Amino acid sequence: MEGQHEQTDDARAAEGQHADIYDEDGVISQSFLVHVGAAIADRDTLTLKRDVGDLHQSELGDLLEALAPEQRRALVELLGTDFDFSALTEVDEAIRLDIVDNLPNAQIAQAVQELDSDDAVYILEDLDQEDQDEILSQLPFTERIRLRRALDYPEETAGRRMQTEFVAVPPFWTVGQTIDYMREDNNLPDRFSQIFVIDPTFKLLGAVDLDKIMRTKRAVKVEEVMHETRHAIPATMDQEEAAREFEQYDLLSAAVVDENERLVGVLTIDDVVDVIQQEAEEDLLRMGGVGDEELSDSILSTSRSRVPWLLVNLVTAFLAASVIGLFDATIQQIVALAVLMPIVAGMGGNAGSQTMTVTVRALATKDLDIYNAWRVIRREIGVGFINGAVFAVLIGLVAGTWFGDPNLGGIIAAAMIINMFAAALAGILIPLLLDRLNIDPAVASAVFVTTVTDCVGFFAFLGLATWWFRYS
Repeated sequence: MEGQHEQTDDARAAEGQHADIYDEDGVISQSFLVHVGAAIADRDTLTLKRDVGDLHQSELGDLLEALAPEQRRALVELLGTDFDFSALTEVDEAIRLDIVDNLPNAQIAQAVQELDSDDAVYILEDLDQEDQDEILSQLPFTERIRLRRALDYPEETAGRRMQTEFVAVPPFWTVGQTIDYMREDNNLPDRFSQIFVIDPTFKLLGAVDLDKIMRTKRAVKVEEVMHETRHAIPATMDQEEAAREFEQYDLLSAAVVDENERLVGVLTIDDVVDVIQQEAEEDLLRMGGVGDEELSDSILSTSRSRVPWLLVNLVTAFLAASVIGLFDATIQQIVALAVLMPIVAGMGGNAGSQTMTVTVRALATKDLDIYNAWRVIRREIGVGFINGAVFAVLIGLVAGTWFGDPNLGGIIAAAMIINMFAAALAGILIPLLLDRLNIDPAVASAVFVTTVTDCVGFFAFLGLATWWFRYS
């Protein structure tokens, strides 16, 4: 599920609440759904505010996704100001837009002021520009400027993910002044783990961890205990690259800076966890040719998103069919070839998909680069040969016994070795080539790898059969 999974201070008083909402499989229980549905039908606001109004944002998100569209709209209306808008960061985009589109902009503007800036941006970024402008115009000046600045950064960048609320102090302050400031200023974020040190122009100088502040005497100046922020993240950095910084250096939070090295926000680990999950889901969906499809999408939009990829596959299928057409006379003479040739292509396709999946993931995590590419290529070639030989023996024996023709067994065995070798090469070289051309290998690799293994498999098997039975 999408969303910002933060823990609140009340923590739900814990397990008892979950037992009432979820069944043993971890999904919203049918009894709770029926209970909420009945309260919605009766427009029983007291029951809804008591049993739904205090749910954690992730629980409320699960409930919204489980309800029918008419019920979820009615639930939001009946809860009124008790509806937690942060739950909209936990649901599919289609559900979020369905809810927001049915609310007046004035209500959204009021709710946005109660949210952390990253959650507010998450909700606002999918709205039309006209609605965005109207909502922002109703916010206090400072809040409006913060959100507008975050929305001006490109999608899927650190600037879009950051919180614009942070704690920053000058280097000449003492630890005591800093502690008093944190205690007395009500506009500071509710939760933070770092205090940033800035100069008068907001240029980032360093940072102090909160535990360091608590263990230092009040008279000590901040500049004496601060450390350089070695991992400040540019606001325009891709969110996946930012997540990789967190993973590599075990960060809990990181400063976000603009092109002039001025502090503009902070990226926290809960945002990064969401990024990692989102990027992994995107890669998986793209490899299947379904783009940004979500479970809540309509039949028509889902069908429309899948058609282009299926058209590409149709073209490549005709290419594979044309290879078979080259040997139609041989197939007419030896019917067994028509029975056996899908085995060669299918095994090659599966082997190629295995190599491709490992390669695409390694490219995404930056584990595969120019320095180790040749070693990995050699490994995959070796794996292709070994697996090809193993399955060549098995399939050759089965085919020879099945059709009572050892020659046919030998032909399919040789074709299997050739195609498994081709599958290994295609599975690693195609993603590497696409990545070199700045094309996302997760999007385009599958169709090309499948085409190679189909064409090579059919050509190797039918070509060897034609040659053998013609000249033997």
